Amino acid sequence: MKLKIYQVDAFTAKVFGGNPAAVCILDGWLPTEIMQQIAQENNLAETAFLVQKNSTFELRWFTPEIEVDLCGHATLASAFVIFNHYGYTEKTIRFYSSRSGELLVTKKDNGWMTMDFPTDQLVALQGNTSIDKAIGLTPLRTLKGKTDYLLIYNSQEEIEAIQPNFHLLDLLDCRGVIVSAPGKNVDFVSRFFAPKCGIPEDPVTGSAHTTMLPYWSKVLGKTQLAAKQLSKRSGDLQCEYLGERVKISGQAVLYLVGEINI
Repeated sequence: MKLKIYQVDAFTAKVFGGNPAAVCILDGWLPTEIMQQIAQENNLAETAFLVQKNSTFELRWFTPEIEVDLCGHATLASAFVIFNHYGYTEKTIRFYSSRSGELLVTKKDNGWMTMDFPTDQLVALQGNTSIDKAIGLTPLRTLKGKTDYLLIYNSQEEIEAIQPNFHLLDLLDCRGVIVSAPGKNVDFVSRFFAPKCGIPEDPVTGSAHTTMLPYWSKVLGKTQLAAKQLSKRSGDLQCEYLGERVKISGQAVLYLVGEINI
């Protein structure tokens, strides 16, 4: 069996920036085990698999270790492939995930794409010494979303200086840990650690912004926010908080087109 594969850098306008994702558009679903093995072989933060059903693209995401409920950058990468390499002429792509429901991506005239995602639900916690020890810095606030912890700090400098203990992070009861603070040149900055998923630090995490947006929108008193993820590759996002939904916009660029032989 031969499968076409695209590798796209998402949330960036230049190759080697943002977050790389692999995209495979299939005629029909492969066994889950095979898709997990492909993702492990790709060894990227995410590999997205899609099957078109009428006017909708069914979508699943795999890290090298597990299938996940939601992935922003691989959805953005998938939309980029469909818009630019699949002969798709509509302005909006309708995705469907059995784990996250309907997801929309709209192509804008300036080359950016806007994802329409469900907002995460946050619960404030008293604090967690295990998380604090794993991150190495006690936060101002600790919150929990559906799959991730969100730790709030004072400054961008604190976020940049964090050096987590990945072994301790791997023991936590969550997909990953988001650390965030007000930004110098943007509304807020963040980093995301998910060793349990085989991703020690994710370069740019769209799904994490569904968790951060309700918090920062309330704190900053605004619904349109600029964000930056402070990984080595870095990524830029334009966000809008709409209550039960959020809009996350970014750019993407093609790195590779290849063929998988199974």
